[in-house]
Amino acid sequence: MHEAEKYLDLPLEEVLGDRFGRYSKYIIQERALPDARDGLKPVQRRILYAMLRDNNLSDKPFRKAAKTVGNVIGNYHPHGDSSVYEALVRMSQSWKIRNALVSMHGNNGSIDGDPPAAMRYTEARLSALAEEMLRDIQKDTVQYIPNFDDTEEEPLFCRVISRIYS
Repeated sequence: MHEAEKYLDLPLEEVLGDRFGRYSKYIIQERALPDARDGLKPVQRRILYAMLRDNNLSDKPFRKAAKTVGNVIGNYHPHGDSSVYEALVRMSQSWKIRNALVSMHGNNGSIDGDPPAAMRYTEARLSALAEEMLRDIQKDTVQYIPNFDDTEEEPLFCRVISRIYS
């Protein structure tokens, strides 16, 4: 015999408020705010890490941005490709970020607000600064966590910023 099912009689507003509050907290903590340790949002960190893993380095030829975006959404960031590409482009725009973490070849937008070319027309690689942020990361210098489907591991953060700028 099955145990009797229990139902809670709660006001809809209370349930929705609680669920939306939890979701909002997740979005803010897990996607929207940069981590104080490295100054990166998760999508940015995942882009840089994927480029490092693919040996897409500052002294190597540029690679199609679409290839990087595909690797990121396939291995680390299971969200829309447009949000990943926007983050990739932003990390290359010297008018939006003090030190570019990505070098781009092709139209990456303009200070006047012109949009970048589609990812199939642009190429990217890590900047020398991004390589420095990721230096020695494979030597267990940071904590790793499982990716979204437990098939890979990704760094929880890159490298403490103060060590780069000091």
